[in-house]
Amino acid sequence: MLRYVEEPEKVRLALSPIRRRLLELLREPASATQLAAALDLPRQRVNYHLRELEKAGLVELVEERQRRGFTERILRASASLVVDPGVMGHAFTEIQDQYAAEHLVEVAAGTVRDVARMQNAADADGKRLLTFTLEAEVRFAEPGEVHRFTDALTAAVQQVVEQFDSEGGRPYRLIAGGHPAPRRTEGES
Repeated sequence: MLRYVEEPEKVRLALSPIRRRLLELLREPASATQLAAALDLPRQRVNYHLRELEKAGLVELVEERQRRGFTERILRASASLVVDPGVMGHAFTEIQDQYAAEHLVEVAAGTVRDVARMQNAADADGKRLLTFTLEAEVRFAEPGEVHRFTDALTAAVQQVVEQFDSEGGRPYRLIAGGHPAPRRTEGES
């Protein structure tokens, strides 16, 4: 499940290194004692951070167990976090240059925001959000080919859109973006 976070204070709470690590470990339920051992930290310090994450709604109680005279609390991350890019203080101007990296980042940020909000709403209603993803890698021999490729892709997409577009149907937003593929290190696939 995704949890869309648009409150700056909750983002701040989740961003410290120890809390990011706790949220990562809490993909599987665990106790403060287990987490302290995994992080080689005092249990009291881990407990402090867990209480703060719990107050923010970023972790949730799974169960309580009686252990040697005390109650052991088992927690897990409440969801995978998706942070609204606007919360991070990056307000992009309306850039319409389809070849500008800033425009790609702005469109991608809007996509993250819109899809995460709709996914949260669908989850709350017990429904599934129907989406699709297209992903490919292409190698250009020279920079000028990017423009020719973009023009050809635009024409092809427009032809397919015209074939399937129905007046009164549910609108879908299709976004195609391209960026240089990150360099892979040895051993990465």
